[in-house]
Amino acid sequence: MRTGATKRRASRPEHRPVLPEPAKRPLPAGLPREWYESHNRRLKAMRLAIALLDTGVYHPANASDRRIRTTAERIGIHPPSDTTCRMVRSLIHYAD
Repeated sequence: MRTGATKRRASRPEHRPVLPEPAKRPLPAGLPREWYESHNRRLKAMRLAIALLDTGVYHPANASDRRIRTTAERIGIHPPSDTTCRMVRSLIHYAD
């Protein structure tokens, strides 16, 4: 590094705004197991789609299973199934 040179950093905001946590409510009791599985799959797919959009993946063709699973690992959730990966791609739609 030259003397007198300043370090350059990527222009990212230092602090992200803190959003309030939504109130968590218990799931309704007495529904079939498939409903709970489907509900949790949709929540997981939405979290993954948001994380991919945050990283710049705006087109479903750029969201391979490998990229989706790597993103899941990065944000700390279990690797998604093939079905969940398809659901993530359907959530990331490209508007012309």
